[in-house]
Amino acid sequence: MQLIIAFQLAWNSLRLNLLRTSLTVLGVVIGVAAIIIVFAAGSGISNLVSGEIESYGTNVIQTETKVPGSNGPSVSEVTSLKLSDMEAINKLDNVEDSYAVSLGQQKVSYAAESVKVFLFGTSAPYAQIDTKTKLAEGVYFSEEDDRSQAAVVVLGATLKETLFGDQKALGNFIKIGTKKFQVIGVLEEQGGGASFLDFDNTLYIPIQTLHKRILGIDYAMYFMHQIRDLNQAEETAAEIRSVLRDRHDISDPEKDDFRVSTMAEMLDTLGTVTGAVTYLLLAIVLISLLVGGVGIMNIMYVTVTERTPEIGLRKAMGATASDVAWQFLIESLLITFWGWVLGVIFGVLASFALSLLAQHFNLNWQFSWPWQGIALSLLFSLICGLLFGYRPANQASRLDPVTALRAE
Repeated sequence: MQLIIAFQLAWNSLRLNLLRTSLTVLGVVIGVAAIIIVFAAGSGISNLVSGEIESYGTNVIQTETKVPGSNGPSVSEVTSLKLSDMEAINKLDNVEDSYAVSLGQQKVSYAAESVKVFLFGTSAPYAQIDTKTKLAEGVYFSEEDDRSQAAVVVLGATLKETLFGDQKALGNFIKIGTKKFQVIGVLEEQGGGASFLDFDNTLYIPIQTLHKRILGIDYAMYFMHQIRDLNQAEETAAEIRSVLRDRHDISDPEKDDFRVSTMAEMLDTLGTVTGAVTYLLLAIVLISLLVGGVGIMNIMYVTVTERTPEIGLRKAMGATASDVAWQFLIESLLITFWGWVLGVIFGVLASFALSLLAQHFNLNWQFSWPWQGIALSLLFSLICGLLFGYRPANQASRLDPVTALRAE
């Protein structure tokens, strides 16, 4: 009964000062909305990057260059991965096939159209292993094209439109720099992804053609290996490491100039990174919630001062210090709860709008309800209400009724 009466008094007080109450909760609204957006964005980014990784297929292992002694991929040029290494790995029992990748950048032209694009050099199995790569017309280059360093290319959907518009691309010759290459295929549109590389605006070329005719190199950036039995992925990764250490004459694993990752390891790494970023942003966002709590405490002190005669009257009529304290503490909690409700509404709407904006730019960003953010923001809002409402409520409960009644 004591809590019910305190709740009714607090509710009536807030209702009579609706404008001031709404302004008071603004800091809480911003903090809660920010928490919701952080969790929703973290989930969206995680799903976006996970989808990009899984588009390569779940039954793949990646081998990439790495600076010896470091744990991550190479940030400087390492030239140790050769195509002969990939051929040796292909002899392992659980490896179905592999493709290598090298990147270059050149000006590509046709007639009056000219554009600078990425050259994506790959082995022929790329089109079979990478599940997101589908031909709209023509063919992908073959093993023979790769071995013979054939002057053939496949165009991404956007690049085809840029160079040819509505004209037919197949069979025509384009220039990469000053050298002529024949278009033998055009890929279907793949849409946006998490990669820095726009695959729709990329030119695909046999990797040995890229190496020998354009870049003048003999090493790859990374390999992707398709495996037969996914249950043996870890064992196969260990075998790949053994093959490469033997071929690169490495006895100390700390000196590996390569990194071998299974799909599970890549997804685990992704989860660790996105989780760390999400909680780092959350820590920053909570500051705004604390600022909102300070604002609530200031308003509660003002409220206690304004209602000092009312407090004196209640105490004179028999209200205890506990009754008065609960009245103002509940008032503080109601303010933060109201801020939480508004913050959740604005946060969810902003998160949904963010997902629509990302989809407008062809990013595979799906909105998902940030239940964890909603629950966590409720918890922190109520804690703020208790922490910042306690001192004003305690001050109100300790007022002397005679002195309070005399206050003007």
